[in-house]
Amino acid sequence: MHVSLDETIILTGVTMRITRDLMAVEDKERVRGGEGRVRFTHLVREGAAGRVKLFSELRLPPGASIGWHRHDGEAEYYVFIEGTGIVNDDGKDCAVGPGDVTVTGSGCSHSLRNDGSIDLVLYALIVSG
Repeated sequence: MHVSLDETIILTGVTMRITRDLMAVEDKERVRGGEGRVRFTHLVREGAAGRVKLFSELRLPPGASIGWHRHDGEAEYYVFIEGTGIVNDDGKDCAVGPGDVTVTGSGCSHSLRNDGSIDLVLYALIVSG
């Protein structure tokens, strides 16, 4: 199945392939009150895959951050690919790097900061329910 950016598809027994050139890219400033700019490459559009609210590659340049925020009725997963950072998980700072995964469940809060000298690259997945 080939999907254009204008289509919304609910996945029910469907295999879908989305090529990189069809993925929407956004540069957002001060995400959740954080510092700097974060580049979002949306791997799947919101609503295209059932309960998935966000599935994106995030790229934070050195010093950039995503501010402290809470998740209610959803969970957020970070899968770290490149670089290093600090996740504040409900008030506790944790160093993260390639291969690490963090999970922020419903009712919990977190923030993220690139404390390294290269871009911090991760996949972010938010699932409702």
